[in-house]
Amino acid sequence: MTLVRKFGLGVGGLVVLAILGLAAVVFADHLSQPTPPDPQALLAKAARYHVRIRRDTWGVPHVLGATDADVAFGLAYAHSEDDFATIQAVALATRGTLAAVKGPSGATTDYLVRLMRVWPTVEAGYPRLPADLRAVLEAYADGVNAYAAHHPEKVEGGLLPVTGQDIAAGFVFKTPFFYGLDDVLKKLTADTHGKPMAPLGSNGVAVAPSRSADGATRLLVNSHQPYTGPVAWYEAVLQSDEGWHVAGGFFPGSPFMLHGHNAHLGWANTVNDPKLVDVYRLTINPANHHQYRLDGQWRDMTVGDAAIRVKLFGPLIWTFHKALLWSRQGPVFETDHGVFAVRYAGMGISNQALQYYRLDKARNIAEWRAAMALQALPSINYIYADEAGNIGYVYNGLFPDRKAGLDWKGVLPGDRSDLIWRSYLPFDRVPQIWNPKFGYVFNSNNTPFAATAPEDGLKPADIAETMGLQTNMTNRAYRAQETFGADTRITEAAFRAYKFDISYSARSDVARIDDAILRLDPAGNPDIAKAQDLLRRWDRGTNVDSRAAALAVLTATPLAEAMKSGEMPDVRPSLLAAMQTLKTHFGRIDPTWGQVNHIVRGKVDLPIDGGPDTFRAVYGQPEKDGRLKAMAGDTYIMFVTWDRSGKLSSESVHQFGSATLDAKSPHYADQTPLFVAMRTKPVWFAEEALKGHIEEDYAPGNRGPVR
Repeated sequence: MTLVRKFGLGVGGLVVLAILGLAAVVFADHLSQPTPPDPQALLAKAARYHVRIRRDTWGVPHVLGATDADVAFGLAYAHSEDDFATIQAVALATRGTLAAVKGPSGATTDYLVRLMRVWPTVEAGYPRLPADLRAVLEAYADGVNAYAAHHPEKVEGGLLPVTGQDIAAGFVFKTPFFYGLDDVLKKLTADTHGKPMAPLGSNGVAVAPSRSADGATRLLVNSHQPYTGPVAWYEAVLQSDEGWHVAGGFFPGSPFMLHGHNAHLGWANTVNDPKLVDVYRLTINPANHHQYRLDGQWRDMTVGDAAIRVKLFGPLIWTFHKALLWSRQGPVFETDHGVFAVRYAGMGISNQALQYYRLDKARNIAEWRAAMALQALPSINYIYADEAGNIGYVYNGLFPDRKAGLDWKGVLPGDRSDLIWRSYLPFDRVPQIWNPKFGYVFNSNNTPFAATAPEDGLKPADIAETMGLQTNMTNRAYRAQETFGADTRITEAAFRAYKFDISYSARSDVARIDDAILRLDPAGNPDIAKAQDLLRRWDRGTNVDSRAAALAVLTATPLAEAMKSGEMPDVRPSLLAAMQTLKTHFGRIDPTWGQVNHIVRGKVDLPIDGGPDTFRAVYGQPEKDGRLKAMAGDTYIMFVTWDRSGKLSSESVHQFGSATLDAKSPHYADQTPLFVAMRTKPVWFAEEALKGHIEEDYAPGNRGPVR
């Protein structure tokens, strides 16, 4: 019997019932959520902090306060003014509540937060963090809350209040992805064959006085990131009376300068790729799929429930349930090709923020190395330089203390407890080079065995195979050897010119692809003969006037992933596709690179030199008109110099400007022309240098001149 017959309901009545049901679900979900805090209470808390924000003529915030906590509060407020939406998204993602705002697209992130036990890790570790660090984390959270209280129309439900634990949790959640945990999980849970991976890159170079023509110490800070999003660089200068004085790059949600310099020393970061993740194939009990075999016995998995709130449409949010599973090894993934457990570096560690804070405040090489020895950060190369002329390179990693004599590269058997590592190698075992005789160190996401001159370099025989160090080279690494490595008397002008190098090495994959094209039989296809003639005359440069760069880059880009295996794929299909794209959109196979490669920011649309894996890195996304729109690569660039007497100076440039979201701001795209021209601006680190360059001077929440 239907509802219509039983209760006499028509179609209209059924619609009313459905609406009432949905309303009940919405109301019940609303009642289950915490009550939002009173904005006035957030503002009252903010009144404890005393800080000034001076925006320089480029809009860069210089944050001045009596205490480190004051400065952290001011930084959070300034960054929120420029990019509150991203800071908010980072906080929601870290909490595992992104899907309640973004819908199903956020559910995977929310699931991983639970599976990685981000919050149990933070809740256990946060009370043990030093009081000075907790004060900074909580002050930063208070700065975000104060901005949100002033701008309630920008705040998503469930965000407030942001807490110090939220900020600490951001580091717990993010750091494993810098060494590729996400890539391992994608390959484990889905077929990614043939799908290109996102480009990775960064450059860091330090040159000692012995290699500089003028006796200066020089540092290049040049991380390659996406132009926007949660890991896009934001520039700021911080100064407190407690000795926290730094300039450099910050991520949304981070109180700490992640790379740049303080008054005495500086460092650059690049992504490294040691093997810090192990995958184990589990044998599951046929009678109980929540049991796995270990040392000859069936063991119970730890089972949990990922209750994820997902926004479906309008105000309707539905809670979906998915099992969470853990073995002794770590998180468990049930796939269509088996059940696997994953163990990764940094599991259960919650003091990443402490290491960043201590690095920021280090006053000399000893204090900086002591901060590194905390071993809270599981990966990332460090290129170091300081006012005393010291330089160094650290292939940083939390290297598992693995059982020797086994092949750890593939999938491991999950039924042996002796393969479950429980500790890490000490910091003195981490590969590092200090003050090499030949006076330079660099990294461009290449093997640590090519970090300086061969005579000064690390030796594979001295490194345990269980550490899983990478052995690859990049075009940028080859070019670093051919520029910085070949010049024994580097001038200031040469140092900058080498940074903005736009060429492919004869040893690069691009050169190998070109050689393969030149070996093709052009019979029956006159366009191939034209392409061969074009590439035969190419100087391997990616300047905007080049007539061959577009064809070379468009041909090589789809082949990049396949080239990682060391094998040469068939270049003909990619060449033909590139030629067809260029003829369709530009009417010829040799348009200038500037016609194809461009950077867009608001109304600014400019051709740009550089390309994938050049030292002046530009990664473009294809558009409907056939052009490539720059989306990643060179972003925030900093040159740091200590002259012969130890006097500090620094210059920088950002690909857009300090106003991340406000298209009406004069600082939305004011640095883009400078960036395209490969020029920089002063950092104005010291107070005396900043004088005369202040555009605004205000206290948070009181936008306007300070009286």
